[in-house]
Amino acid sequence: MSPAEADHHRAFLRQFTANEAAVRAFIRRLVPAHADADDIMQEVSLVLWEKFGTFRDGGDFRAWAFGVVRFEVLAWLRDKSRDRLVLSPKTIEYLGSEAEAHEPRLERQRKALERCIVEVAPAQRDLLMRAYEPGARIACLARESGRSQPGFYQWLYRIRKLLLDCIHRTLAKEELS
Repeated sequence: MSPAEADHHRAFLRQFTANEAAVRAFIRRLVPAHADADDIMQEVSLVLWEKFGTFRDGGDFRAWAFGVVRFEVLAWLRDKSRDRLVLSPKTIEYLGSEAEAHEPRLERQRKALERCIVEVAPAQRDLLMRAYEPGARIACLARESGRSQPGFYQWLYRIRKLLLDCIHRTLAKEELS
């Protein structure tokens, strides 16, 4: 790999990793099933890499990636058009516009959540994260934590409430700054 190719590769990885969560969330707002969203994310990742040479240096990578997402979702929609439960291209375009309009607010909320979750005690944070993993068994986690299943759900509710309150405080502080 030449030095220029290595620089190109690093530039892509920097932009992609900085925006991957937002791109994935954008796809999830347009596609109802996690498996489909994961498949689309893989395709989007490949297309972004293949077309990175067309990306303007200093441009808005996230906006560019959202445009790629829209085309990939429309392609997925075209391929799935035989299914009766698929949204129309016009609806996908509308949802994409709405999701993109809300992205700055959602990004601030994601960053606030990241800061707030650090405040949760490590053992509780681990248990919380495991409760949201795909295939998580609440009954097993409840037993492991020494709680009954209803008690574990109550604990989850309290932790989520604490995180939500922390997010609201963090965002309010940002608005005052």
